[in-house]
Amino acid sequence: MRPRPATTTSSCRGLSNNVSGLHLLTIEEAARRLAARETSSLELTEACLSEIERTDGEIGSFLEVTADLARKQAKKADARIAAGKDIAPLTGVPIALKDLFITEGVRTTCASKILHNFVPTYQGTVAGRLADAGAVLVGKANMDEFAMGSSCENSALGRTSNPWNTAYVPGGSSGGSASAVAARQALGSYGTDTGGSIRLPASFCGVVGLKPTYGRVSRYGVIAFASSLDQVGPFATSIRGAAALLGAVAGHDPRDSTSIDTPVPDYTSGLGSDLKGVRVGVPKEYFIEGLEPDVEARVREALAKLEELGAELVQVSLPHTEYAVATYYIVATAEASSNLGRYDGVRFGLRTGEEQGLAAMYGRTRDQGFGDEVKRRIMLGTYALSAGYYDAYYLKAMKVRTLIRRDFIQAFERCDVIASPTGATTAFKFGERSGDPLAMYLTDVLTISTNLAGLPGMSQPCGFDSEGMPVGLQLIGKPLDEQMLFKVGAAFEDATDFHTKIPTSVAA
Repeated sequence: MRPRPATTTSSCRGLSNNVSGLHLLTIEEAARRLAARETSSLELTEACLSEIERTDGEIGSFLEVTADLARKQAKKADARIAAGKDIAPLTGVPIALKDLFITEGVRTTCASKILHNFVPTYQGTVAGRLADAGAVLVGKANMDEFAMGSSCENSALGRTSNPWNTAYVPGGSSGGSASAVAARQALGSYGTDTGGSIRLPASFCGVVGLKPTYGRVSRYGVIAFASSLDQVGPFATSIRGAAALLGAVAGHDPRDSTSIDTPVPDYTSGLGSDLKGVRVGVPKEYFIEGLEPDVEARVREALAKLEELGAELVQVSLPHTEYAVATYYIVATAEASSNLGRYDGVRFGLRTGEEQGLAAMYGRTRDQGFGDEVKRRIMLGTYALSAGYYDAYYLKAMKVRTLIRRDFIQAFERCDVIASPTGATTAFKFGERSGDPLAMYLTDVLTISTNLAGLPGMSQPCGFDSEGMPVGLQLIGKPLDEQMLFKVGAAFEDATDFHTKIPTSVAA
């Protein structure tokens, strides 16, 4: 495990030594200043690295801080800008990657002991496209091991805290990616979303997080959890920043057989404040028993604001929502059981017990290399796929998955976008649910259906609860209609100031 970067203060609270304040810029603000030569990428990168050094000892967003690489990339970006050619929206912008993105020459662990020393010899598509765009990688972010979790408590390599209150979880599995952006340690980041793993941390940490349509972003070079559900997406402090991040990595990739071959629009265009004619569906099944009163109140207020901006609110129904959690935890664990079979201690990663024979080496390596939650899901998935149980569990789950997708198709006949809470609660304290797997699994009850249906979904901040923790508004769109999510989200953002609020751990 990498030691946490040393801090310049004894606490995360208080004023920053980083007097430049460049780490507080949104991506679009940074891009404008870089293009105008008002600041340099190296200055911007140093500001973020300084903030990581100051705060990450307490927050723990990063498993690997790539300071030397970041400075090298920043200098290259400055030369590119000075030459005035090949400048992209992310050229010179510091970003972080969840530690399941394959990055050539940079340790990639999936927050697991079984991959603790794995250094890839090739570049994944997302990392490659970001490098081509001139983005600056400041580090690899912590996560739940193999992306299995809703709180970031399952990492085998360290703990990540919520920047708004370090006694609380940041959400999972992309907790480090969300906390890095919330703490302004990076201007943007990328995670993956299998059942809510971008949107839930975005909600808990008060930032924007988007799960695109399945197949919109290549998964080549993304260490798999559940291949029919996983999708790459961005985190940012603004809607326009998230739009720029998505545009940088979206598009067809022949190396990913599930990649959609369709043109990528300019997601940053046409983001005004007029929602006249936009129909916003409100699903009755998402305002459920157990929804925290503060969460419901903030989301209801957000819906009223959308109506005030010209949108029409319409009631819709997603009747098979009640089966989503059970369906997801059959499909996801079955695919995890298959995908994680490759980690046997032979080709890469941890190897133990080889002196006792091949079978013992397999068993000991997997026993010592995987954490409890990963083992639990492998066993659940293996059981669901085993002879005599496949029809009763996996096949039936796939049929229900079809019904869930059909619910959305019918709902979108009445609306252009669906709005709901992202989570039933705000962030919870460490240990509050970790001893009860079922309670933890229910954390994703409002996000899972979007993955099962392959639809785009986004969370953006819409207020705070009585304890000062962020509340997220979830927007769900039609297939490949991320533009509608950005349009509605930008209108709400322009009319409110929730996205401008920062944790007390962050100071200019």
